[in-house]
Amino acid sequence: MASIHKEILIDASPDHVWDALRDFGALHTRLVPGFVTDTKLDGDARIVTFSNGTVAREILVDCDDKRRRLVYAIVSERIKQHSASAQVFAESDGRTRFVWIADVLPNEIAPYMDAQMDLGLLAMQKALGRSAA
Repeated sequence: MASIHKEILIDASPDHVWDALRDFGALHTRLVPGFVTDTKLDGDARIVTFSNGTVAREILVDCDDKRRRLVYAIVSERIKQHSASAQVFAESDGRTRFVWIADVLPNEIAPYMDAQMDLGLLAMQKALGRSAA
């Protein structure tokens, strides 16, 4: 199984970043606008439309306010397994360390997922950084 680990610093408070991350139905307006163009809630899942036209059904596994950690899984015919966690950590200078980990099968899909996660992080920095406020 491929495991993709991403970590960035965001020039925003951890509370601000966590509030956007935990808003499960607002990817396209709060967390990663531009990278995600639409999000629709469907029970404990969200239907996500990405800027490249891909649509994914992401199931909420856990949303832990105390740890500022969100976990979701993707269920599809093309992906055998996908689970991901995103977690927000406070840095001493008031910024946020954002850690995003995804485990995927088949392994061949990992380069695509890795590149997509990079695009998502760029959109997140643009949307949440202090310069965007």
